Amino acid sequence: MSDTRPSTRKGAAVPAADLPEPIRGHRRRTLKLLTVCAAGLVPWTVLLAATLPSVYEVRQWRVTWVGFDALLMVAMASTALLGWLRHRAVIVAGTTTAVLLICDAWFDVSLAFGTSGVWLSAVLAACVELPLAFYLIRRVAGMISLAQWPSAGAPAGSGTQPAAPDA
Repeated sequence: MSDTRPSTRKGAAVPAADLPEPIRGHRRRTLKLLTVCAAGLVPWTVLLAATLPSVYEVRQWRVTWVGFDALLMVAMASTALLGWLRHRAVIVAGTTTAVLLICDAWFDVSLAFGTSGVWLSAVLAACVELPLAFYLIRRVAGMISLAQWPSAGAPAGSGTQPAAPDA
């Protein structure tokens, strides 16, 4: 997302001066927005830590968890389907599934503190949710590293993108 392009050397990057200015400008604006948002979350998080009650009665507990697990199920099914179809969107679906698994582990364990269910939540997080999430992240990183990106000189939509490797 930055104004650099990876070079042929591992870990090195070179300026993307060959990209059109509108693309570089869009990247800069996006990075500035994300920087401001991340900085803005610091005082917001401190405020929440200082002011939120430690106990809160929830009225839609079942709807919240069933909805979250349904979303996780759709993400997993999408990842599986796109993987079977060998579609490149499996990268987005796999990343989404990994993030949802990490969130599920966090909420399961943190909301079970102080109850007898904390041990089951911790075991599921440590033995199922987090290992699967990290496996997906590793697989997605591997797919990204194998991707053949179009050259900077190829016009957008020219259909000259190299074929994806058969994984």
